[in-house]
Amino acid sequence: MKAKYINPFTDFGFKKIFGEEASKELLIDFLNALIPQANKIIDLKFKNTEHLGLREADRYAIFDIY
Repeated sequence: MKAKYINPFTDFGFKKIFGEEASKELLIDFLNALIPQANKIIDLKFKNTEHLGLREADRYAIFDIY
């Protein structure tokens, strides 16, 4: 059986590892390792990153971070 790994250096891999509600604690730990302790993150909320326009002619947007 071939092992499968996710590359965190790709957009897909990073979002798969850190961008899901199940990995919330992992994301908080990762972000806290990057910022000063005075600005420690205690909690965060995942929001829908896909936004449709109000009309058919409006643009469709997907945000990496919202």
